[in-house]
Amino acid sequence: MADLTEIRTRIDAIDTQICDLFAQRMQCAHEVAEYKRESGKPILDRGRERAKLADVATKVPEKLRDYSQVLFSLIMEISRSEQSAELNHESELAGDIRTAIGGTPALFPQDAFVACQGVEGAYSQLAADRLFKRAKISYFDSWEGVFRAVDEGFCSYGVLPVENSTAGTVNQVYDLMMRHNFHIVRSVRLKVDHNVLALPGAKLDGIKDIYSHQQAIAQCKGFLEKHPEITVHVCENTAAAAKMVAESGRADVAALSSRSCAELYNLVALARNVQDSDANYTRFACISKNLEIYPGADRTSLMVVTPNEPGSLYKVLARFYALDVNLLKLESRPIPNSDFDFMFYFDIDCSVAAPEFPKLIASLDDVCEEYRYLGSYTELV
Repeated sequence: MADLTEIRTRIDAIDTQICDLFAQRMQCAHEVAEYKRESGKPILDRGRERAKLADVATKVPEKLRDYSQVLFSLIMEISRSEQSAELNHESELAGDIRTAIGGTPALFPQDAFVACQGVEGAYSQLAADRLFKRAKISYFDSWEGVFRAVDEGFCSYGVLPVENSTAGTVNQVYDLMMRHNFHIVRSVRLKVDHNVLALPGAKLDGIKDIYSHQQAIAQCKGFLEKHPEITVHVCENTAAAAKMVAESGRADVAALSSRSCAELYNLVALARNVQDSDANYTRFACISKNLEIYPGADRTSLMVVTPNEPGSLYKVLARFYALDVNLLKLESRPIPNSDFDFMFYFDIDCSVAAPEFPKLIASLDDVCEEYRYLGSYTELV
């Protein structure tokens, strides 16, 4: 058996050769970019890449064929990304981002007309109060109404829940994102504590019905399972549930809602913090019709549609990996009226001032069927 030190010495020598050859290959990629600049040819040549990967598989032992194709796919992704950067074809989107960075005020607004779903006391209202010092809030019956209020200019901003640490993504909001044009300008993480609220004098063992939003009900599953005698009802908002209980005049109904709603609607808490996890946070996105990128923006959201073929998502992920960009969130949602086609929602950790950011934006066109830039922003915690 060979000595481990001797084996590692050989590996180091081979790795040095690989590094030298990689540098030579990237120099060739640079020359290809120059040629394509002069000839006007597109960066992506799918036929050439397919032929190359098929050829690579014939040059290694059978057990290494799949690995070799993965390796060369990544090398070609890096090469294509560098070619995109060198050709410096600034897309309309890249120009819009640059203009937004230069034209956005240095400070996030303190006063604003804001759209929220629900009624006074809703978690969206609490999130809006975290985002703005003096928010003038208009309430809408649905999340669709919030999107429309922003799109039609009735409100400058809208605040919407996008995910919860316990119950997961708010799917309805993601589906609405596909139907509306908007930009995320800031986000906030809000600690969520659910309480069983009822009229003064009510007793927990006398409660027959509990009302709340579907997400809150999911977050309190453990508590509700301990009380099978209580019938659970879904309503549009936790604050709306509290308001309904306050107006009902009944001592046998309660709401799963926030402590602020207890004070707001003159209710008492029969049980506090009944959510399954004490680390229960909801992320809220602040949306705007206009693209605004405030200083310090270090989180970016994208919606991506890839070709319905093997490896298409991998090619997108390879771009993030090649540029050393951290992926914070990846969510898939089916595209309405389209069989087996999905939209992927990405949150990435990358400052707009980082050199990797324009490279990433420039490199996505040739690996996506379609993609939308939703905005770059800061998240408050």
